[in-house]
Amino acid sequence: MTGTGQLRLRRPWVARLGPQDDVDVEGAASPRAVVEDAVARVGADPVRWAIELSSVVVRRIVDEVPALGGSPGAVEMLRRGNEATTLRALFTLAEGPAAAPPVGEATLEGIREFVHRAIPLEQVLQGVRIGHAATTEAFLRACAELVDPEAAVDEVTAISRELFSYVDDLSDAMIRTYLVEYEVWSTSAAAARADIVRSLLGDAATPDVGEASQALGYDLRRTHEAVVVWSDSPHGSSTLQAAAIEALRARGASTTLVVPVASGRLWAWGTVPPDGSRRTGSWETVTEALSRQQVHAAFGTPGSGVAGFRRSHREAERGERFERLRREAGRVARRATAYADVAAVALLAADLDAAGDFVRRELGALCARSAPMEALRTTLYHYIGAERSLVDVARRLHVARGTVTYRVKRAQEVLGHDLDDRRFSLHTALALAEELGDAVLVPRDAER
Repeated sequence: MTGTGQLRLRRPWVARLGPQDDVDVEGAASPRAVVEDAVARVGADPVRWAIELSSVVVRRIVDEVPALGGSPGAVEMLRRGNEATTLRALFTLAEGPAAAPPVGEATLEGIREFVHRAIPLEQVLQGVRIGHAATTEAFLRACAELVDPEAAVDEVTAISRELFSYVDDLSDAMIRTYLVEYEVWSTSAAAARADIVRSLLGDAATPDVGEASQALGYDLRRTHEAVVVWSDSPHGSSTLQAAAIEALRARGASTTLVVPVASGRLWAWGTVPPDGSRRTGSWETVTEALSRQQVHAAFGTPGSGVAGFRRSHREAERGERFERLRREAGRVARRATAYADVAAVALLAADLDAAGDFVRRELGALCARSAPMEALRTTLYHYIGAERSLVDVARRLHVARGTVTYRVKRAQEVLGHDLDDRRFSLHTALALAEELGDAVLVPRDAER
C-alpha cells in the first residue's frame, strides 16, 4: 500500500486526516479491494478517518430516521453505502471532482431495498440530507484545524461548494434509482403480497379475508404462529427464508407465509394446529436449525384468524426487540426466543428508563457493578424462582449448597429487608437485572 509520503494530493491537508479512536481498515464495511484502492490513493489514516466518520453518520441517520435501519443487516447495508459515499467525497476533495468514481452499487443497492421496504422517498432524502450535513461539518471542522488560518476561509468556501455539488449529483442518482426500482417493484407479485400483509398488520380496515388469503396463497382463517428471523449479515434472504420455514415446520406448521422486510430480516407465519398438537420438533430442534443457518428468531404465541395473525406478529417483534436489548447488554445471544417465555420481562422493558428506575429502587445497593454483587443477584434470582430450594440452585449454578446459603444471606443483608417483604417486586427486579444488566442497573445518563 502506498504511504502518505508518496501521495500527490490536490489538497495536501487531506493526507493529515486521522481518526480519533483506534479504527482498523479491516473493520471497514466496504470490500477489501475498495479499501486498498482508497488507501493507495489518499493514505491509510484518511481512509480510517472516513470509516470512523461514516459509522458516526450512520448512527445519526438511524437515530433521526429509524425506518432506514430496521435490523443489524439493514444497518450494515446502510453503513456500506454511506462509507462508499464518504470515500467518494474524500476523493473529490483530495483529487478533484473528476477523480471521484460513479455512484457505486453499494449505495444503489440500499436505495432499491428502501423501495422494497416501502420507505417513502421523502424519508430516504431526509437521510441523505442528515448524512450530507454531518459529513460536510466534519470536513469543514478538519479543514479549519489543519489549514493555515490565512487560507482557511477560501478553503472552507471551496470545500462547501464542491461538497454541495457532489451531494446534488448523488441525490439525483439516488432519486433516479428509487423511481426506476419503484416502477418495477410496484407491479410485482412480491410487492402486492407485502402490501396485503402490511394492510393486515396495520390499523386500516382489514381487507376481505377470502380475497387476501387467495392472493397470499395462505389461509388467514386458521391458527397462526408468527416468527421474526434476522441475522447480522445484510444478505442471505434465501438463507433466512429456509431457516424460517424449517423452524415453523418444526413448530407444526402445515403452510407458511414469508415476507422479507429488510436486509437480514424477514417476517413469517405458519398455520399451526389450534391445540398445539403435531409438533414435529422440540425447541432444541428449532434452535439447531437456526444455529446451522447462523440466524436468530423470535416467535409469537399462536392466535386464530386475522386478529391472531396480527397479535402473534406483534409478540414476535416484541421478542425480537427484547433479544436485541439483551445483546446490547452483553448477554449471550439466543438463537430462538419464545415470546411466551419472556413476555413479562419484555413488557417491563418496553419503557427501559422506567424499568431501570424500578430495578434500582427495588435492589438498592445490590445494583453495584461488581462480580460479587452480580453473583449475589443471580443466586437470589434463582433462589426465589426455585422456591428456596438450595439443592436446585446449587445444581443450576454449579456451586456448593453452602455457597448458595452464604450468598442468599449476604444478599438479604445488602437489601436490608426480609425476602418476603416485597417478594414479587424483588423477583421481577432481579429478572430484569439478570436479563438486561447495565441497561437497568445504571442510569442512562451516568458514565459507564
